[in-house]
Amino acid sequence: MSEFDHVVGVDNGCGTVEVEGMTTYDALVAQTLQHGMMPAVVPQLKTITVGGAVAGVGIEATSMRQGLVHHTMLELDVLLPGGGIVHCTPDNEHRDLFFGFPNSYGSLGYAVRLVLRTVPVRPFVRVEHIAYARPADFFAALSEACEGDADFVDGVVFGPYSQVLNVARFEDTAPWVSNYEFRDIYYRSLLRMPLDHLSVHDYLWRWDTDWFWCSRNFGAQNPLVRRMFGRAHLNSRTYTQLMRIDARWGLSRHWAHWRGLHTESVIQDVDVALSAAPAFLDFLQREIGILPVWICPVHVPDPSARFALYPLAPGTLYVNFGFWDVVSGRDSHEAGHFNRLVELEVLRLGGIKSLYSQSFFTREEFDRSYGAEVYAVLKRRYDPEGRASHVYDKCVRGR
Repeated sequence: MSEFDHVVGVDNGCGTVEVEGMTTYDALVAQTLQHGMMPAVVPQLKTITVGGAVAGVGIEATSMRQGLVHHTMLELDVLLPGGGIVHCTPDNEHRDLFFGFPNSYGSLGYAVRLVLRTVPVRPFVRVEHIAYARPADFFAALSEACEGDADFVDGVVFGPYSQVLNVARFEDTAPWVSNYEFRDIYYRSLLRMPLDHLSVHDYLWRWDTDWFWCSRNFGAQNPLVRRMFGRAHLNSRTYTQLMRIDARWGLSRHWAHWRGLHTESVIQDVDVALSAAPAFLDFLQREIGILPVWICPVHVPDPSARFALYPLAPGTLYVNFGFWDVVSGRDSHEAGHFNRLVELEVLRLGGIKSLYSQSFFTREEFDRSYGAEVYAVLKRRYDPEGRASHVYDKCVRGR
């Protein structure tokens, strides 16, 4: 599959891009920007592949209008577990797989070719950073921004009395341009700059340099360490490699044990309806305590596009909460304690969570949330010999 990493073509007239599944968004954006276009949804990190964003869940600050990455998909060619390739569209004989492939995590096959919608860009992006002290005011403003003419909307929760809403629009000229690829750190600018301007390229990759804020776990926000990393290594690719080294050797785990701490990695993205967002934020700060938290609104653009394995209600504005850190303390808990608390609260509020990280759902909970009946039919049709893992085994049991 590694050879399927090409951008086949950009069609400005139709507003589409044809791309192979293993193409990274870094490469895809580089090609589309040359044509004055961008994918309608560009996930936050350069290393995410197009096929991965569809087989999982891809989101960004255009999602309040464009939906998730799979909502921008027009065609999909899938390499099935048995070796055949099927062409899927919303209205052909394989439309069941078209609407069932997202959130299947490779358990129904791999995306080898896709056609995605694009949107036109302008050279620069003007970003307003609007501070709020009360979550109720913050979420009300977020809802209002989603109904306006903004091109991008997201936000960051820095604390119980500190939330920043980011509302961005394309512009043809800019009085100045900030850059967050080396010395300056983007998320810190949200608290000190009410207004900012970036090139469209730098805006799309504003989170990648510091992996949102997770670069701090590697000391990369220290100016001296930052210079040692150098511009070429301040990115999600480097941090992913470091994280894998740490997981292999258990360096941070041994360090925590030496200090007498019990730790649990809580790496999660969850979607809840806007009406439930204040309650989830209150739970998150009270029970988990991770800060900052990324906030991204999501709205399904086409009510008729029902993606069975990641069901979102048409007409409902959802709020994605992204929180990624280690919870540590002197008290010991059973494995997955804090992640399980998150899952139970999401279920209680009628939300849904992405499956790219650890999950602890019971089979009944999982089946109820992720379209089990539809998935069973798809599995029988497209993987009758069971060559690929079941999505529950892969995402929860780790098999």
